[in-house]
Amino acid sequence: MEFARVGFRGTLPGTRPARRLVAIPAVLLVLLAGGCAERNPDPVPAEAATPSSTVDLSTLPEATTFGRTPRAPRDPDPQGTTDGVVLRVEQDIAVYDSVRGKAIARLPARQFKSPTWVPIVAERGDWARVLLPSRPNGSTGWVRADSDRVHKARSRHVVNVDVDARRLVVLEDGREIGSWKVGVGKEDSPTPLGRTFILASIRETVTDYSPIILPLGTHSETFTTYGGGPGTVALHGWPDPGVFGTASSDGCVRVPADALSLLRSLPLGTLVRLR
Repeated sequence: MEFARVGFRGTLPGTRPARRLVAIPAVLLVLLAGGCAERNPDPVPAEAATPSSTVDLSTLPEATTFGRTPRAPRDPDPQGTTDGVVLRVEQDIAVYDSVRGKAIARLPARQFKSPTWVPIVAERGDWARVLLPSRPNGSTGWVRADSDRVHKARSRHVVNVDVDARRLVVLEDGREIGSWKVGVGKEDSPTPLGRTFILASIRETVTDYSPIILPLGTHSETFTTYGGGPGTVALHGWPDPGVFGTASSDGCVRVPADALSLLRSLPLGTLVRLR
């Protein structure tokens, strides 16, 4: 794990949250993974927005891989990078459409039974703009980063996937530490482009094509569902090495075993750039 807590003035040494592998009930795992196997600088005004504690979170759509947040603003720089800062959601919080804007969604503390970590793509004062895991792809929102419901950390890693070249590269502090040919989506079910993140880490209990599945915060643009699930795109292994370097999946990124071994060690919330 390469997490370090950060304060508002920079990186501080601190604890490294343990990466959790969670066993998902068989029916849910089939819904998630079955399709991957084969288809079925503006200053911030002094006034604060309504705190999450006074917003009726139950009335807001949930920002999860199963949810839709149609009022969420789109990512302004889908091929951009970040400074590596990620936000841990300790308790459910409200997501806003702008600084001091309207509450548009609820970001829960857990995703697939894993703790919620989301990348910060912009900051203004005590506000942070984060990537969301919900549909439509590229959804973002603003949250209060000074709340006791959240804390910041930093991931030293970035995962770049060049879809046309069918190559995945892992960077650590800007330095390449691994590069592999991978399988990507077929022409009629392409891997969606844009920046996203590692949403969760799931131990496979249903099939044997990949011991670990790493769902991302993005979805197939072709299929509304994979086998009845939300159509979540993932990084995962594949037993047949012949798929690496080909466009052969329904949108997921199929990786070799040594790539998966490294990817599973990365912190949740780590930025993944599909381009």
